[in-house]
Amino acid sequence: MSSIVERHKTLERNVTLLAVLAFAAVTIGGIVEIAPLFWIDNTIEKVEGMRPYTPLEQAGRDIYVREGCYVCHSQMIRPFRDETERYGHYSLAAESMYDHPFQWGSKRTGPDLARVGGKYSDEWHVQHLKDPRSVVPESIMPTYQFLAERPLNQGDMTAELQTLYTTGVPYTKDQIAKANDDLKAQADPENATEFKTRWPKAQVRDFDGDPKKLTEMDALVAYLQMLGTLVDVNAPAAQEDLAKEKGR
Repeated sequence: MSSIVERHKTLERNVTLLAVLAFAAVTIGGIVEIAPLFWIDNTIEKVEGMRPYTPLEQAGRDIYVREGCYVCHSQMIRPFRDETERYGHYSLAAESMYDHPFQWGSKRTGPDLARVGGKYSDEWHVQHLKDPRSVVPESIMPTYQFLAERPLNQGDMTAELQTLYTTGVPYTKDQIAKANDDLKAQADPENATEFKTRWPKAQVRDFDGDPKKLTEMDALVAYLQMLGTLVDVNAPAAQEDLAKEKGR
């Protein structure tokens, strides 16, 4: 016993030796946790209905991140009764599988937005962003009136989708090539025929209430309106996927 104590004292007094052994312990622990991931096909069970963001939705998500919306709104409904009764079915890992970066988190100054899509009208979202207290009197959210006045200028969406493709987001070559055209087409129902063939499940309409111009408000509302709408958690196939994920 005394020899063990002496060795421990030696270790505590030798900073270099302590650092080397601590690094070795962390390295071994990391390898044990990470290495198994290289021997399985996928760490996330795919759920029917999931698709990558359209160019307009991705542009809206970029604005969402740029304006720091994620600081006050999480996109992670936890599997607790009080959460599911307020926000809907708990979040699935698959629903964020194409997010870079994903918006899971614990901080909530405002409500969780994981399933906000379709809960309110486009007009409500526009008014809420322009003047939050006009629809939620107790809101402390800042105003985003400028989004409705600022033309959407996201640069080359083809390059952005190509970059996301390299990270594993399954965009097709056609979707990537036509990204800049599709960015505009989603908010223009009269010229969205080709868009609908590439993005059959996407919502197509003017989102900000002003069909004469494409604004940052169009993009942000388009993004908000699709959150939580891709997966039908009540469908039999989805229930099987949920059971698999729950059992992992």
